[in-house]
Amino acid sequence: MEVIASPLEMQQTALGLRQAGKRIGLVPTMGFLHEGHLSLVRLARAQSDIVILSIFVNPTQFGPNEDFKEYPHDFERDRALCAAAGVDIIFNPSLEAMYPAIAPSVAQRAMDGGQGTMADKMAGRPAGYAVYLEPGDLAHGLCGAARPGHFRGVLTVVAKLFNLTMPTVAVFGQKDAQQLRLIEQMVRDLNFPIAIVRAPIVRESDGLAKSSRNTYLSPAERRESLCLMQALKTARNLYRKGERAAPRIIEAMQALIESVASAHVDYVAIVDADTLEPVPRLEAPALVALAVYIGKTRLIDNLTLPDDGASNLPE
Repeated sequence: MEVIASPLEMQQTALGLRQAGKRIGLVPTMGFLHEGHLSLVRLARAQSDIVILSIFVNPTQFGPNEDFKEYPHDFERDRALCAAAGVDIIFNPSLEAMYPAIAPSVAQRAMDGGQGTMADKMAGRPAGYAVYLEPGDLAHGLCGAARPGHFRGVLTVVAKLFNLTMPTVAVFGQKDAQQLRLIEQMVRDLNFPIAIVRAPIVRESDGLAKSSRNTYLSPAERRESLCLMQALKTARNLYRKGERAAPRIIEAMQALIESVASAHVDYVAIVDADTLEPVPRLEAPALVALAVYIGKTRLIDNLTLPDDGASNLPE
């Protein structure tokens, strides 16, 4: 297994692989890998000759009060997991390599406080990084409403990763449903010659969706975090009983979550699975999505109704 840090070396390596007729599968991550990430590797392996897993904690998708500095990382652990999973190349670039002309001290100050997102601070520097992708209407609700600038940073870094690794296929998890839908739209709108593969949500044995941020939870919070999964099961049960009115389903979900001491609702929403616009009734495939703070930790989860199995929600 090879580890590449230089974007230029990564691009040259990928170009050589493509010229040799190899199919490249990309799994973009921010590291601190878990079984959810490894399931993406397996899907990429099934459709590719070469699997590249990128590890880059992207500052432009974090707001000034979010957990950029605290985001968990353990490269040696990740390296061992990648080797065991059959990853061929780890792409592990530095901040300076991915966003040229941005001094580390400037990036650090941007994370330490002040107004605006990291992307805004970086874009405002005359000699700094200045070009970003705007996500459009798909980013206005759900996580986009609560995290302004987040998807601008996500799409920009994913486009950069696509240009550097030249994948034939790229695999993204259903847990980040809005992100996945935006990336699909970006690939279509900007004519990237890449097939986007949707990977089902991977869950802990008790039903909590796997996330690197689960490590932030105290033992009590970890138990109470199951309210996300339980709220989705409430939505599914109501749907199976014939309920189609979105407000009534949302009300029942919120009531369950609000009964949990450490839980604070960021949003509970039911939207069209394609447009991500809110729907009053579940007449077509709908995404039931929620973001909930358990203590200080923000967790997300989702379910598509009718249930397509991608949520892996337990009975």
